[in-house]
Amino acid sequence: MAKPTEHAPLICTILMIIAIIGSIFGLTNHNPLIVIIALLPTVIYEVYRTEGDSTRASSWLMLAVLIAEAILIIFNINFDLGQYLGRNEAYIGGAYVPIGDIKVLTPTILAILSAILFSRTAGVYTKWLSVIIFITSFVLIYTIAPTAFSDLMKAAIERVLYYF
Repeated sequence: MAKPTEHAPLICTILMIIAIIGSIFGLTNHNPLIVIIALLPTVIYEVYRTEGDSTRASSWLMLAVLIAEAILIIFNINFDLGQYLGRNEAYIGGAYVPIGDIKVLTPTILAILSAILFSRTAGVYTKWLSVIIFITSFVLIYTIAPTAFSDLMKAAIERVLYYF
């Protein structure tokens, strides 16, 4: 059954403003936890709004990934996935993507899940929420590791140029 949309535009606007303010404060203070706290209401509302089986699963998984990221940051858990796998890059979706600290991987997963939601959902408000989550995921990556952010952007640009 479709969720009510009477207050959805106002709620999405407020959540977007919270994400923007949280992103600005997180970037200026070099504190990814601020970005996560600002993004959490958007992800929770996304969980509420999604209705299909795959989109509901993706939104719940986004919530779990965001909570896991908060735990990694709060407890300063460092785990170099690249060292564990014995390589610095992984070939994913036709491009070499740098891998390293798991704290950078989790917001990358968040961005991928939000892109999946954007493509699979029909609702305007769930699409809106997924865009907020997608953009804020990149802010989170930059806040955690600016060099990893530039590596990911380089890989993304190379991937786009490959198809043109």
